[in-house]
Amino acid sequence: MLSFKFILVAYGLLLVPQSVISSPAVPRYFQRSLFSRGNISATTVETELGPQLSSGSLVFGPDSPQWSNATSRFDTLVRPDVQVVVEPASEADVSKIARSQLWTKAPFGFLVRNRGHGITTSLSAFSGIQINMNQLNGVSILPDEGTAILQGGTFARDLVPTLWDAGYVTTTGASPCVGIIGPALGGGYGRYSGLYGLVLDDILHYNVVLANGTEIGVNETSHPDLLWALKGAGHNFAIVTSVVKKIYPKEIDTWHYHSYVWTQDKLETAFETLNGFHKSDNGTTPPKMGVNYGSIIMNTSVSTTEAVLEWSFYYAGPAGEAEEILKPFNAIGAVAEDVFDASYPEVSSLTDGNCAGAPIALASVLTVEYNITAERALYELYVANVARYPELAATAYAWHEGYATAGYQAVPSDSTAFAHREENHIMFFATVVPDGSGLLDAAMTWAKDSRDIWNGGQPDRLPATYVNYAAGHDYEALDSIYGYESWRLERLRGLKAEYDPHNRFRFYVPVICGQ
Repeated sequence: MLSFKFILVAYGLLLVPQSVISSPAVPRYFQRSLFSRGNISATTVETELGPQLSSGSLVFGPDSPQWSNATSRFDTLVRPDVQVVVEPASEADVSKIARSQLWTKAPFGFLVRNRGHGITTSLSAFSGIQINMNQLNGVSILPDEGTAILQGGTFARDLVPTLWDAGYVTTTGASPCVGIIGPALGGGYGRYSGLYGLVLDDILHYNVVLANGTEIGVNETSHPDLLWALKGAGHNFAIVTSVVKKIYPKEIDTWHYHSYVWTQDKLETAFETLNGFHKSDNGTTPPKMGVNYGSIIMNTSVSTTEAVLEWSFYYAGPAGEAEEILKPFNAIGAVAEDVFDASYPEVSSLTDGNCAGAPIALASVLTVEYNITAERALYELYVANVARYPELAATAYAWHEGYATAGYQAVPSDSTAFAHREENHIMFFATVVPDGSGLLDAAMTWAKDSRDIWNGGQPDRLPATYVNYAAGHDYEALDSIYGYESWRLERLRGLKAEYDPHNRFRFYVPVICGQ
């Protein structure tokens, strides 16, 4: 049975750090618009934009039956003030929307939405018109049979089976209910990272709309400077309407899945084994062992007072190969296991259906290895808070992602804006905060305390945050996200001044022109 622990976040499009929106001296371009639903309506936008857009495009407001789906979000603590939704039916419509005189007549902006997985509560600062990419979901395999064109609204639930049935695979985020472009703009870890890299690593060409409405193609020979920025900080620079992405022949028929449930007395052994596993094969996880997901979580079928470790491994190949690699984990001694082989679309679907909206408190880190002492401290904090806050216990979990790194560590670190190719693991604490519980502050403190424990376990390294999992907290420093080498932020700011001098793309972990 699937559980809430599989929720994968991180793929929204726009973000403003909480420290920015709470500052008493807020720059004009971060201030909430003075316009309200009373003086900007779907009728107004339809009158301005409707005649310019292609057949099938939609403009609607809160009274439309499509409104709820178009404005739903993964984290309902995130509440952008969407006043009108515009849904383009063709890529050409996006530039028309961006060029509209609406943006010069009134002080409100637009929010680009793919699947609504942005997890920062600072999105609540937005007020204006949402561009919904839902209709731009076409997938076309090109005649060279090594690439495909994916439109900007394509998401994994459609792409994975489409390519599989045609005999291909490609990199995507780990959950099928998120988009392709959202993860790619900030990185894009997934089950094929060990073989083919991050989602951004096999994008060869971007068709984008700049802030002024100009349509350009971006690749190694056309705007190569912007290509660098799109690969890791892309939310700051453009709207992606489509990409040309590498695809790969399907070389295996099944993936092997093996999950374990370990009791807490096995914690030190489990993490010691995991550290050895991730240091194998000259410093990387075996490339075909695409990912292992694990959590410290309550499992009442095992214990009502002690948390357990639940861990699952995904291998791109048959059971015999996988189980040879998994022998050290088999030797730990699990109280429950689940083992099967399935096609990649079936394996991918294990994390589907977990993107429904809920109010979620979350904090995340990136690390190179697991600190066993820190993990024990994390466990003790978890158990103490489960007892203290029983209303949070059913959904609280400390999540660990361990990816095969060979594919993305083969890419030179300075060749993309993505700055975290050394790290092996992403971890986050998350819990749903029940409406009316009054436990939001407690949940947020629990999340931050978990993050502090993880960071304290690597005292010789500065804190690192995956941009797609950034939550807008004031302790998420910009250089922890885009890299501590000074040249990285300097280069991003220079490109921002060239491609978006008026900071129209200023909400998702923003690199601000002039700062």
